[in-house]
Amino acid sequence: MPQTSVIFSSILGPSWSGQVQPGMGERGGGASGSGDLIFQDGRLISGSLEALMEHLVPTVDYYPDRTYIFTFLLSSRVFMPPHDLLARVGQIYLEQRQQLEAGSEKAMLRSFSAKIVQLLKEWTEAFPYDFQDEKAMAELKAITHRIMQCDEENGTVKKAVAQMTQSLLLALAARSQLQELREKLRSPAVDKGPILKAKPPTTQKDILGVCCDPMVLAQQLTHIELERVSSIHPQDLMQIVSHMDSRDKHRCRGDLTKTYSLEAYDNWFNCLSMLVATEVCRVVKKKHRTRMLEFFIDVARECFNIGNFNSMMAIISGMNLSPVARLKKTWSKVKTAKFDVLEHHMDPSSNFCNYRTALQGATQRSQMANSSREKIVIPVFNLFVKDIYFLHKIHTNHLPNGHINFKKFWEISRQIHEFMTWTQVECPFEKDKKIQSYLLTAPIYSEEALFIASFESEGPENHMEKDSWKTLRTTLLNRA
Repeated sequence: MPQTSVIFSSILGPSWSGQVQPGMGERGGGASGSGDLIFQDGRLISGSLEALMEHLVPTVDYYPDRTYIFTFLLSSRVFMPPHDLLARVGQIYLEQRQQLEAGSEKAMLRSFSAKIVQLLKEWTEAFPYDFQDEKAMAELKAITHRIMQCDEENGTVKKAVAQMTQSLLLALAARSQLQELREKLRSPAVDKGPILKAKPPTTQKDILGVCCDPMVLAQQLTHIELERVSSIHPQDLMQIVSHMDSRDKHRCRGDLTKTYSLEAYDNWFNCLSMLVATEVCRVVKKKHRTRMLEFFIDVARECFNIGNFNSMMAIISGMNLSPVARLKKTWSKVKTAKFDVLEHHMDPSSNFCNYRTALQGATQRSQMANSSREKIVIPVFNLFVKDIYFLHKIHTNHLPNGHINFKKFWEISRQIHEFMTWTQVECPFEKDKKIQSYLLTAPIYSEEALFIASFESEGPENHMEKDSWKTLRTTLLNRA
């Protein structure tokens, strides 16, 4: 199966700045009737949509820079669906082909056709799921059919088209199989707990009965993180931008197929937080609750050391949920020095400055790493999404002259590329199916059940808590 992540290093290379690469040639003919492309210090910063589309399509003596191909294919979906862009590429190809045919330049025509196939190959490798759309697949078939008409002598282009098509179909088939396995990625069952008696029997298994080593649990959490994040693709992340634009009439905001990977990964964070809270609140004895809190603090610290910031944040969030945070008698027995350090790293002040410093350090370690273990960087996904969101909101899509603000899309693509690079890392830790099964399937308490368990462990201490407890009891009794 063609792996999208493998393609990034070859397509993007080290030149992720928007610079025009030497030897790539300049596009001939300009952007006729559509306004010029604007460059600044050799870097493309703006242009009309038509000019940018023409800049994507090769000519006899020009092939677009690969960083531009990726960035434009990624960002163009903000302005038009992929099948419309593909149709326009087909039109531009046909216009140039007719000019070459009029001049009886067969050798040049074959060379030009080979470049178009190469462009389509890069498109299908980097964004294979664009072609789940029947319209996009129909446009692809129409273009390749025209191309193969020009290659009846030696069949070289036909072979390249056949190989490209086979790889694309394999990728789409794998995607279909992934959708069939989505049931395994569903959220764990929510345990609402028995009415007014949320405490389980003392013999019921908890996380410590499955794994009592914080490092091992952190490693298994990292396994789950990398497995789930690997199902996220660049176009999924671009949904963050495209779904914000109400002008995108062609998109359906309820398209679960396109956003499932993002939703599943976000749900994993919430489920982990609730699992942590459940494991703490369901413990009957205060001494054991103290041990459970200290265990999760150690797990979060091991996640930090690994570079798994997403699991670390989820664990901290779970311990900061009200039903857990209010257990003052339990917390008074906890050695909180390590927890204070973790909270310092995740301090939200100054736009999470401490976390961003730690993330930068992990990124530098990853870039210089010799082993897979040192390459692991799993950012806090919600913060990454917010960064993309604000980058999109702060900078306009269009400049006053009507040009597309391509400088903005260079930066969005750079951040998405960096994120996708992190998802390529193969987890170096041995997989423990028993531990992972518990993490993914253990029942988690609802918010009501968490409060019941919390109040049963440590009764309400003030009027507000007493009122909440009374209201909760009445609600549950009426429901019963």
